[in-house]
Amino acid sequence: MKTTTQSIEQLSINTVRVLAADAVQKANSGHPGLPMGAAPIGHILWTEAMNYNPQNPDWPNRDRFILSAGHGCMLQYCFLHLTGYDLSMEDLKQFRQLDSQTPGHPEYGLSKGIEITTGPLGQGFANGVGFAVGQCHLAARYNKPDFKLFDYKIYALCSDGDMMEGITSEAASLAAHLKLGNLIYFYDDNHISIEGSTDLTFTEDVAQRFQAYGWHVQVVPDGNDLEALYQAVKAAQDETTRPSLIKVRTHIGYGSPNKADTADAHGSPLGEDELRLVKENFGFDPDQSFVVPEDVLHYYREIGKERAKKEEQWNDLYKAYKAKYPELAEEFEWVTNGKLPQGWEEKIPVFPAGEEKVATRKASGKVLNAIADSLPHLIGGSADLSPSTDTDLKDYKSFTADNREGRIFHFGIREHAMGAILNGLAVTKGIIPYGATFLVFSDYLRPTIRLAGIMKIRPIFIFTHDSIGLGEDGTTHQPIEHLMALRAIPNLVVIRPADANETAQAWRIAIGHPGGPVALILTRQGLPVIDQEKYTKATELEKGAYILSDSEKEPDVILLGTGSEVSLLLQAQEELKKDSIAARVVSMPSWELFDRQDDSYKEKVLPKAVKKRLAVEAGAVLGWYKYVTDEGDIIGMTSFGESAPAADLFKKFGFTVENIVKRAKALVGQQ
Repeated sequence: MKTTTQSIEQLSINTVRVLAADAVQKANSGHPGLPMGAAPIGHILWTEAMNYNPQNPDWPNRDRFILSAGHGCMLQYCFLHLTGYDLSMEDLKQFRQLDSQTPGHPEYGLSKGIEITTGPLGQGFANGVGFAVGQCHLAARYNKPDFKLFDYKIYALCSDGDMMEGITSEAASLAAHLKLGNLIYFYDDNHISIEGSTDLTFTEDVAQRFQAYGWHVQVVPDGNDLEALYQAVKAAQDETTRPSLIKVRTHIGYGSPNKADTADAHGSPLGEDELRLVKENFGFDPDQSFVVPEDVLHYYREIGKERAKKEEQWNDLYKAYKAKYPELAEEFEWVTNGKLPQGWEEKIPVFPAGEEKVATRKASGKVLNAIADSLPHLIGGSADLSPSTDTDLKDYKSFTADNREGRIFHFGIREHAMGAILNGLAVTKGIIPYGATFLVFSDYLRPTIRLAGIMKIRPIFIFTHDSIGLGEDGTTHQPIEHLMALRAIPNLVVIRPADANETAQAWRIAIGHPGGPVALILTRQGLPVIDQEKYTKATELEKGAYILSDSEKEPDVILLGTGSEVSLLLQAQEELKKDSIAARVVSMPSWELFDRQDDSYKEKVLPKAVKKRLAVEAGAVLGWYKYVTDEGDIIGMTSFGESAPAADLFKKFGFTVENIVKRAKALVGQQ
């Protein structure tokens, strides 16, 4: 570390502190305390620790930075601006304003240099584990002797709040188990949360806790000691088999005479009078705002230019790699560009109709294994449920501490962390991740699914045991409201296939979907395979809803359904025909895909003139009303289930051909 630059370093750090406080004050909203206290950590990261290129934020071998304590985002915005990223001073002045590039928490895809959307505490911590797994897997697949294409590290800044969240414990445990030595996390230990001192609720020894997990833990007693921070980073960079936690004692709102080390500095502007005192304290003119001394800007911009040379060296390395390993280089380029290999869809199986029933979870497993060889970047597993969710890739090994090339991922019973790790993998270009659990446990993943929707990234969530049809496990494991809850998340495509062939097509959509997460909702119980010759082919699933079986004349009633209930609708159609009632059967596996179709197609499937409609789905009825009209009806769940065999439960709650026929007749005036 160059001791001759100490004075410019201190001026630079104080510039960040004042700049962050100015932005929060101008917005009259935000969190000044963390940036002021953690500015030295940010300084060490951007000047000493990380490799990056402000002119190409997507350089594949850049180090990743995650601000898990997303509320402190002005810290990140300041360093992005100062080191030369496409983030202007005007952008800083528009902090938290409508349509600005500097929202109140970091948002992936909005500002260059933001690796992932954080905000809900603990998410970023767990996302980083996904980043780390992604780096290890890419390195195992593509690195060769003398060609370390992927050796980047993942840095994160975490708060006391991050450390309190349960998702952090899940992710930290798994990171140590997998020996993810490419993780370097700073713990901003400032002892303050919104309600006051952390002594109110949080007195555990975090260092000992992480040592017990198996992390490499260091403690820096003074967050302003740049040399100590630098040495801690160097020691962490040298660690190869343990993730690193650097616990740094900082002071929230550092430099504020009256608000430092208080909750007042956490989530509110300092106030004009206090901000003047801060500026005087750091030697700045209290009458000026958003000031960056020329030598500070020059200092950081030169560092940014120097860091950019790392990519130049990497590009030369990759050029030589491509000449020696052209096939691997070609594969790397198409997987990272989001392309799919020609002919992969031809591997998707077609299931023959017959007497054998096939659970859609079983069909999903067969599809996964059929396409795995064509999609080398498809990686995933379950939360300790692979035998039940059918998500193992039979011809491939597990990802472990000793086998980074493995494609089967074992998350353990850690649903919260699984979702966040999938998001971290999904933003690692070159990987299509999936994760599975029972639908009833989707609540555990909800924050991460929501964040995936916000980012429009495409992890694939597999939820099996999708209804009361799972049977004897009873009310605790039978999802009721979960399907509707998932449909309420913007940008999430939910697909509940009716049989094995719709499941196969659901995978085609999930793999090829251009943006946004996909949730596959699958049965435990076996379902009839719908005859592809007699009825409309399942390829129409891509439209979200389609006429599976039409009536010979204008329909008197339209029967709509998803999943396991669709085969019941086909049987009911035949029974209604005997009484001269013309029924159209519409399979509606994905509301989101159907809603994206043009008006002419929607009118074709659900003509406005046919107002007698009956929707049947073994879940909450909320939401179906927009499709059945005021003259329609719904057979669904309005209570929790019970513990019994599936057939008994379907009969008890009205999911039978007889009840469907009865309710359809009532709609058309035949009792």
